[in-house]
Amino acid sequence: MANHVLLNSVEHSDLRVITQRGDKYGDDLWFSPTFVDEIRSVQAHYPIVFHKDQTTAQFTPVALFGFEQQENLFLQANEWNASYIPLSVQRMPFFIGRQAVTTDGVTEQQRVITLDIDSPKVSKTQGIELFLEYGGNSQYLENIAAILETLHHGLQANDAFINTLVALNLLESMTLDITLNNGSKHQLIGFYTINEDVLNNLTPDNIVQLHNAGYLQAVYLILASQVHFNDLVALKNKRVAPEE
Repeated sequence: MANHVLLNSVEHSDLRVITQRGDKYGDDLWFSPTFVDEIRSVQAHYPIVFHKDQTTAQFTPVALFGFEQQENLFLQANEWNASYIPLSVQRMPFFIGRQAVTTDGVTEQQRVITLDIDSPKVSKTQGIELFLEYGGNSQYLENIAAILETLHHGLQANDAFINTLVALNLLESMTLDITLNNGSKHQLIGFYTINEDVLNNLTPDNIVQLHNAGYLQAVYLILASQVHFNDLVALKNKRVAPEE
């Protein structure tokens, strides 16, 4: 279970973060959230589908890395075998927290950086330093702060994107049946995708609405990303194939 603490240079001056990739470092994710402004980069490597939260019923666009929990088919020999890694993965093990700050008698909630102190990526002997010797953030931590800020605004903007897709009835549940080279069968269920029939029959006004909001290109990029299901199957075949 994650143990998030407020990051500070006094208590955590000796901490480092391991940037090497691997299952043992918590990278065994089978999907991870993305957002509209990142979709162009993500769709070049991964299928993009929509995950529905069972508690809130909220949809989130996600990059898919595998076909089952704790399966990341892009992890090979302690490396992530793709030239782009989604920001929601790059930021690990850092998160955005909230801290009450009072100025002139007015209390506001400010965004702060928190760290999962129990993450296998956190170390005192390996990895990249978070803070400079005499105080101040390392360049690595400054980069993480920028990623978190971009991610925060991107995920917030997803709400309007999803609301528009739902209002236009553009999301539908999907099922993907897979037969591997060894004859084993797998089924991907529980995700959603763009309903192409509905998309193709949208009114001109609806198309203009999507375009003006900056969503039309994202919708087509999500559809185009489905070609990478073939890549996932190929990676799965390679992983389960017996060694010669």
